[in-house]
Amino acid sequence: MFKKVKIGGFPLFFTLISMMLAVLAVGMKYGYPELSWAGLHQLLFYNGGTELERISVFEVRLPRIVVGAIAGAMLGLCGVLLQDGLRNSLAGPELLGVSSGASFVMALITVLHVPVSYELQPWFALLGGFIGGGIVILAAGGRHGSIHFILIGAAVTAIMNGLVVWIITMGTSNSTSLLFTFLMGSLANRNWSHVANLAPWALVTIPLALCFVRSLNVLRLGNETAEGVGLNVGRIRVCLLIVSCAMTAAVVSQCGPIGYIALIAPHLVRSVMQEYNAKTVLPFSALMGAILLSGADILARTVFMPREVPVGLWTTLIGGPILIGLFARKMGGRPEQ
Repeated sequence: MFKKVKIGGFPLFFTLISMMLAVLAVGMKYGYPELSWAGLHQLLFYNGGTELERISVFEVRLPRIVVGAIAGAMLGLCGVLLQDGLRNSLAGPELLGVSSGASFVMALITVLHVPVSYELQPWFALLGGFIGGGIVILAAGGRHGSIHFILIGAAVTAIMNGLVVWIITMGTSNSTSLLFTFLMGSLANRNWSHVANLAPWALVTIPLALCFVRSLNVLRLGNETAEGVGLNVGRIRVCLLIVSCAMTAAVVSQCGPIGYIALIAPHLVRSVMQEYNAKTVLPFSALMGAILLSGADILARTVFMPREVPVGLWTTLIGGPILIGLFARKMGGRPEQ
């Protein structure tokens, strides 16, 4: 299980693009009403299909896929920045308190009906992400071993989740029901307005993340070597945390806290690459994250149709075993980096 297969850069890029196009096609085909492949072809290229089919594809399914792809890409990049920047293979927004901090702020806004416009919510989620992630980083005291981050991150996450539960008890039945769905992580009822709210954050943070290629490659050589070539390690890690928090906060504000995508996407990419280079790991992890989240959302809305299971549960159920398998293989083969 999880046998390592090495793939070069271009074949891997072609494979990931093909998978993304397949997810896009399947996502537009399945749902209610379900289309045949010929019917989908007619609808897309010849303006065919009924009015219901056109609305279902272009106003319901396609926005969900786009939101999932953008959010997944941002989470995939976030995973690379945190794992390679902190030299910790378990680093991720879920284990660093970033997601729980952003969720706490969103819970306050939802349950207490704080008058915050929809466009400003990501900024408030960003504040919560900084609080949660900052506590973990500061409490770790410069130690970047996995055990420190796991223990401290778990503690901070537990505290934040406890505060969320306390907030829920203060809300009405309507607000708590809405908040429960949000906290599971969901792309239900996402439309083009959600795409418009998420896209500006992606257009800013994704290029910023790609600017850290050289820094990530140097950081993997160790702190002393990185400082020896003139890299300000402390400053770079602060910048990595800021960009990671911004991406996570934007995703949480639009989709809720979605786990395991940021953790798994970089590991899946690294496990099939012939050699490490952040120049390829970053964009490939973004593609992998987009595929994982968009694919999981298709399962969320079709497996038990007409009932829908929040996509966050699917990413947990699928991502957990994959992560266990990846680390079981890694720990059996070589020491942790």
